[in-house]
Amino acid sequence: MPPARGHEKFSPEENASFFSKVTYSWYSRVITLGYKKPLEREDLFELNESDSPYTVCPNFEKQWRKEVLRTTKGLKAPCNKKVPSKTSLHKPCLLYPLWQTFRYLLIKVGLLKVAADILAFVSPQIMKEMINLYKNHSDLHWNGYRYALALLLVVILQTVIHQLYQRFNMLTSVKIKTAVVGLIYRKALTLANCARRKYTSGEIVNLMSSDAQQLMEMAVNLNLLWSAPFQILMAIIFLWQELGPSVLAGVAVLVLVIPINAFVAAKVKCLKKSQMKTADQRVKLLNEILHGIKILKLYAWETFYQKKVMEIREHEIDVLKSSGYLATFSMLTLTCIPFLVSLATFGIYFLLDEENVLTAAKVFTSISLFNILRLPLFDLPAVISAVAQTKISLGRLEDFLNSEDLDPQNIDTNYSANHAVGFIDASFRWDENSTQILNNLNVRIPEGALVAVVGQVGSGKSSFLSAILGEMEKLEGTVQRRGSVAYVSQQAWIQNSILQENILFGSGLNKPYYERVLEACALLPDLEQLPNGDQTEIGERGVNISGGQKQRVSLARAVYSNADIYLLDDPLSAVDVHVGKHLFEKVIGPSGLLKNKTCILVTHSLASLPQTDLIIVMEAGRIADMGNYQELLSKRANFAELLQVFSTESKNEETLPIKSDSYSLKGGSQKSYTLPQNEFLGPNDSSFLDQKKAFPVKKEKVPTGSTEMSIILKYLQAFGWLWIWLSLAAYLGQNALAIGQNLWLSTWTAEVEQTNDLTEWKQLRDNKLGIYGLLGLIQGLLVCYGAYVITRGSLSASRVLHHQMLDSVLHLPLQYFETNPVGQIINRFTKDMFMVDVRFHYYLRTWLNCTLDVLGTILVITSASPLFILIVIPLGYLYFTIQRYYIASSRQIRRLAGASHAPVISHFSETLLGAPTIRAFGHEERFVRQNKDVVNENVVYFYNNVISNRWLAVRLEFLGNLMVFFAALFAVMAGSTVSSSVVGLSISYALNAPWLTSKRPPVGWPSKGIIEFINYQARYRTDLGLALQEISFQTRSQEKVGIVGRTGAGKSTLTNCLFRILERAGGKIIIDGIDISTIGLHDLRSNLNIIPQDPVLFSGTLQSNLDPLGKHSDLELWEALELGDLKNFVQSLPKKLLHEVSEGGENLSVGQRQLVCLARALLRRTKILVLDEATASVDLETDHLIQSTIQKEFDNCTVLTIAHRLHTIVDSERVLVLNSGRIVEFDTPHNLLRQKGVFSEMVTEAGITYDTDA
Repeated sequence: MPPARGHEKFSPEENASFFSKVTYSWYSRVITLGYKKPLEREDLFELNESDSPYTVCPNFEKQWRKEVLRTTKGLKAPCNKKVPSKTSLHKPCLLYPLWQTFRYLLIKVGLLKVAADILAFVSPQIMKEMINLYKNHSDLHWNGYRYALALLLVVILQTVIHQLYQRFNMLTSVKIKTAVVGLIYRKALTLANCARRKYTSGEIVNLMSSDAQQLMEMAVNLNLLWSAPFQILMAIIFLWQELGPSVLAGVAVLVLVIPINAFVAAKVKCLKKSQMKTADQRVKLLNEILHGIKILKLYAWETFYQKKVMEIREHEIDVLKSSGYLATFSMLTLTCIPFLVSLATFGIYFLLDEENVLTAAKVFTSISLFNILRLPLFDLPAVISAVAQTKISLGRLEDFLNSEDLDPQNIDTNYSANHAVGFIDASFRWDENSTQILNNLNVRIPEGALVAVVGQVGSGKSSFLSAILGEMEKLEGTVQRRGSVAYVSQQAWIQNSILQENILFGSGLNKPYYERVLEACALLPDLEQLPNGDQTEIGERGVNISGGQKQRVSLARAVYSNADIYLLDDPLSAVDVHVGKHLFEKVIGPSGLLKNKTCILVTHSLASLPQTDLIIVMEAGRIADMGNYQELLSKRANFAELLQVFSTESKNEETLPIKSDSYSLKGGSQKSYTLPQNEFLGPNDSSFLDQKKAFPVKKEKVPTGSTEMSIILKYLQAFGWLWIWLSLAAYLGQNALAIGQNLWLSTWTAEVEQTNDLTEWKQLRDNKLGIYGLLGLIQGLLVCYGAYVITRGSLSASRVLHHQMLDSVLHLPLQYFETNPVGQIINRFTKDMFMVDVRFHYYLRTWLNCTLDVLGTILVITSASPLFILIVIPLGYLYFTIQRYYIASSRQIRRLAGASHAPVISHFSETLLGAPTIRAFGHEERFVRQNKDVVNENVVYFYNNVISNRWLAVRLEFLGNLMVFFAALFAVMAGSTVSSSVVGLSISYALNAPWLTSKRPPVGWPSKGIIEFINYQARYRTDLGLALQEISFQTRSQEKVGIVGRTGAGKSTLTNCLFRILERAGGKIIIDGIDISTIGLHDLRSNLNIIPQDPVLFSGTLQSNLDPLGKHSDLELWEALELGDLKNFVQSLPKKLLHEVSEGGENLSVGQRQLVCLARALLRRTKILVLDEATASVDLETDHLIQSTIQKEFDNCTVLTIAHRLHTIVDSERVLVLNSGRIVEFDTPHNLLRQKGVFSEMVTEAGITYDTDA
C-alpha cells in the first residue's frame, strides 16, 4: 500500500456522470487551475489504487516467480559452472508473466480498438449514400438531413470509443513499464558479484530508462499488429464492393511491398541493436566522467574525455543517419503505396471492362477507403520496426533478469557453536574470470569479540569482510554467521537525503540513543556548523561534506542500527588522530558503545591493536597468523618490526627530529624540537564540514510559462536554416500535389457525368489517369525529399546540441556538480537527447503535415461550399481557445513529468552504489518501497498527462465532427446546385481532417615553481562571506610547504584556488611571474600536478588510466609503476598494462587505486605538486613508501602538502598555518613551535611532545 501523503488528491472520476466520464469533464478543474497558475504536484489527481506501483509491481513479481519456477524448476547453475543445455533452452521469458498480469486489460483495450476500427468504415458508406442521393436528386432534403445527422452521430461515437481506447492503452503500457522497472530494481539488489561485474551501473540504468521504455512503446502499438491487417482487410472488402475484382491489383501491390518492409525491419533491428550498444557506451562513459569530474578538472582532461564521448557520439549519429535514411525510404513507400494501389485498381478496373465508368460515388468512396488504408500501411512498418527493437530490449532484459543472484545458502546461520562468525576451510573469488582471492580460511570469532584485521595493500582484508557478507563466490568450505549485521564500507556510501535520515536509515527515532551516537561519532561539533543541523540535506554521494564526515556518518548509521555483528572496513582512515582515538574509545573499543557487540575492524592504524581481543594478519589472501597482541608480538618477528616502526603505542613517546634552522636562544643554547612520528595535526582538521562549502542541494527546477523563443531559435539554428527552408518547400509541395490529385479526380468525375459518348470517355480516361499517376509520382518524390531534409536537419541539431551541452557541462564550475545530482545531468544526455535524436523530427514532420492538411481542408471545403466560411471562423476561434486553455496545463504537466524522471534514475544509481551496504543491513524491502515511491510520482504525472490529452482530443475531435456535419449540411442545403463530385470532395476532406584564451604561457612554464598569493580573496557563493581573506605569501623554488589548520580554516579552499576550481573574489595568484587568471584553465591545470585524497579511476585499461593522453612510452609507464610499488602486481596480471579496470576501479583495492594515482602523478612531472591528504586510504607501510618516493622523485619540485599524518609534513621546509581563511603563521616547524602560537597549540592538543634539550 502506498504511504500516506498530505497532498493526496484522489480522482473524482468514479463519482462522475456518464457524460462527464466520456468527455473527461471531471478533469476540467485541473485544466482551469492550470490556466490560472502554473500547476504543482498537489494540484494533480492521484492514481487509482489498481494503477499504482504498490499494486502493479507485487502482482507482476508474483507471476515472474511462477515463470522462473515453471521454466527452471527453481534451479540455476552457479557462476563457475556451465548451465545445462536443457535449462538454457527454457530460460524464463518476460512475455508470459506480462501476459498473465495484464491480460484482462489488454483484452479490454483490444475490444475497444475493434469497435473504433469498425466505426471508421461506416462514415465512407454514409458519404456514398449522400453522393448517390445528389446524383439521383431524389428526396434530397429529408434524406440528406438524415444522412448528415447519422454522419455526425457516427463520428461522435467513433471519437468517444477511440479516446477510451487511447486512454486505457496508454495507462496499460505505463503499468507494464512500471512492473518491469520494479523487477529490474529488485534484481539489482540481489545480483551476484559474478553477474554484477558484467554490467556497469550505466548499463543497468539504461535497462530501466531505455529498454523498459521500449517495452512500453511496444505495448502502446501492440494492437496495431492485428489492427493494421484487419483494417487493410476491411478496406479491401469495401473496395471490392465498389470496384470489383480490380481491387486485387491493389492487393498485389500490397503483397509486393511486404518483402520490402521485412527487409527494412531487419535493417532497423540491426541498426537499433548497434545504436543501443553505442548509447550504453556513451552513458557509461558520461556516468564515470560526472562521478570523477573533480579529477578531470584538476588534471585538465576535459578536452580529452570530451573527444572520447564525441567519438562514441559520432558513431551513434552515423547509426541514426542510416536509420533516418531507412525512414525516408519508408516514407516513400508509405506515400506511394496508397497512390499505387489506387492507380493499379483504377487502371485494372478500366481494363477489365471498357464500359466501366468511374462515378463520383465510386471515386470518393474509394478515396476515403484509401485514406483509411493509409494509416495501417503507415503503422505497419513502424510496428514491425518496433517489434524488432522490442525483441532486442526483451533479450537484454531477460539476460539481466536471469543473471545469477547472490546465494543466501553461502552463509550458514543455523549452527550449534557459540561463535558469531566462522570460516571452515573456506576459499573465495570474485567471479569466474578472477583468480582465487581468499584461500583456505579457518577462523572462529567469538560473540562480543573485538577483532582487528591487518595486512598490506591487496592482502585481502576488505575481501575478508565481503566473504562474511556473502558477497563473494564461495569455491569451497563453510561460512557461518549468526545475528544481524551492520557494515561500514571503506568508501563511505551516503544517501541524497538529510543527515538524520542517513543515520537513522529507516529506523525510528530514539532521541536519547540518537544523541549518544552523535556524541560518540564526534558529529556534534559538525551539527553546530551545519546550516540546518541534522536536517541539512546531504548531496548525492555526499558531495557537500568532507571525506572524514562521510565516514563518521556511515559509522553512526551502523552504530544506531544496534546490530549483533559490526563489520568496519577501515573507518578511521579518513579522520585525524584525535578523532580516531575518540571514535575508538567511544564507539569501537572495550569501553565504547559497541563493547558488547561482535566487531571486526579492518585497520591500517596499529595503535589500537593492544586493546583488541583477536588480531588476524592477512597475507596474499591467506590468514598468515592470528592471536592477541602479545601472542603475535612474541612469536612473529615481522609483526613486531611493523609495530616498532609505525606504532606510537609500542613506545610512549617515540620521537622524530624535525629539520630546523640552528638558532641561538638566550644563554647561547640551542633547542632541537622533535615530534612523535605517527600523529595527526589539529583536533578537527579537514575531516569536518567547512560551512562555506555547505551548498544546498538543488532540486530540478521546473520551468513555467510558454517555451521561450530563444530556445526555439537555438534549435532552429542547430537544425540549419537551409534545411528548414527546404523542408517547408517540400511539405508545401507534397500537400499541394495531394490536393491537386483529389481536385483532378473531382473534375474528372464531373466531366464523366456530362459525357455521353463512350469513345470520348475512353480518350478522357487515358488522359486523366496518366496525369493522376504523374501527380502521385511527383508527390511521392517530394515526400521522400521532405523526409530526407528533415532527417539531415534533425541529425545536425542532434550533433550540435549534444556537443554544446557536453562542452558546457564539462566546463561548468565544480560547485555545480556539488549541488546538482548526477542523475539529473544524465537525464539530459539520455531521455532528453533521445527526444531530440528520435522523436522531435517525427513530431516536427507530424506538425507540418497536420498544419498544412488543416489549411488545405478548409480551402477545399470552402471552395465547394462557400457558406462553410461562416462556420470556419467560430470553429477556428473555439479551436484556438481550447488549445490556449489547455496548453498551459499540458505544458506544465509535461515539465513536471520530465523532472520526475531524474529522481527515479538518481535513486536507482544511488542504490547500485550502495547495494552491498543495503544487503548487509537487510534493508532491501525498504529500498524497494522507496523505488515505488519515486516511480509512483513519475506515473502520477504520466496519468495526468494522458487524461489532459484525452480532454483536449475529445474537444478538438468534436470540433472536427462539427466540420464534417456542416460540410454535409451545407451540401444538403445547396441542393441540386452542387454536383455530386463536389459533395464527395467536400465530405471526404472533412472526414479526413487531421485535427582557450588568447594568452598562452611559454613552453616549459612553470620552470621554477615559485607560487605567490597577493591579497587573495575567495568565496564559494556571492551570498556567503569570504572563505579566504587577504592571503599573501610566496614559496621559494622547489620548496616543500605543509598546509595545516583547524575546521573551516581554508586549506582545501587554498588548493582549489590554485587550480581555479574556485575563482577569485580579489587579489591574484602568480606562478613563475604569470598571473594565473590571465591564462586558460586548460593551460593552468595541465601544468600543475595533484595526488587527490579520493583515488578515482575510469573503466578502460590500466594504461589508459595512467596515461589517458597517450604521451608516454611503455618503458616510462613501467618505471612509474615500479616507483609506485605496483610493478610486481601489474606483471602478475594476465594482460599487464592492458588489464581492464572496471567501472570506478572496483576490481582494484582502494590502496592499489591510490598507488595508480601516485604513478599517474609521477608521469606528469610538473614543477608544482599538491598532495591533498593523498595517503588516507593506505596502510602505514605503503604511506611510508609513498612519502619516500615523493621526496626522492619530486625533489626538484615545489610541493604543497595538506597534512593528515604528521610525517607527511615533518620534512617540510616551512609550514603554512591557516585559521578562518587567514594566514596566521608561516615559518619553519622549528620556529613555529618556539613561537607558542596556533601550530604549537595544535601540536600540544594532539598530545605530541618535543624535546627541549638539544
